[in-house]
Amino acid sequence: MSAVRTEITVGAGVVAVAIGFLVYAGQVSGFSSSTTGYPLTASFRSLEGVSVGTDVRLAGVKIGSVTNVTLNPQTFRADTEFSVLNGIELPDDSAIVISSEGLLGGNFVEILPGGSPFNLESGAEIEDTQGAVSLIGLLMKFVSGGDGE
Repeated sequence: MSAVRTEITVGAGVVAVAIGFLVYAGQVSGFSSSTTGYPLTASFRSLEGVSVGTDVRLAGVKIGSVTNVTLNPQTFRADTEFSVLNGIELPDDSAIVISSEGLLGGNFVEILPGGSPFNLESGAEIEDTQGAVSLIGLLMKFVSGGDGE
């Protein structure tokens, strides 16, 4: 009888550890539904290397993620929707840029806060944007000697 109790106890412990690991993995990977945020939008000339789920960072800290990307057929720009964690108030003159984690790293969306005393409201658009810089384009300019000026 005691062997059966020991097996049940060990099995329950293993199941509890497995559930704990799954909850932890969900929170670390961003699949947790407990984090809520407010939506913002921006329109980029080039969104190279950014897709749905890409990190949105402020001072290197993840504060949200990209939730939707569409091509605007009138302006030929990438209209982007992203969420920012509740409690993070961004000035309404903030800028948003596509940054790279390094020469071989991936891209992410970085918010550069402005100095306005007024904050962005839910659903607002950040108008000061800078798209992704193409590494190949920069290398071609360097090899060809610039713009020819």
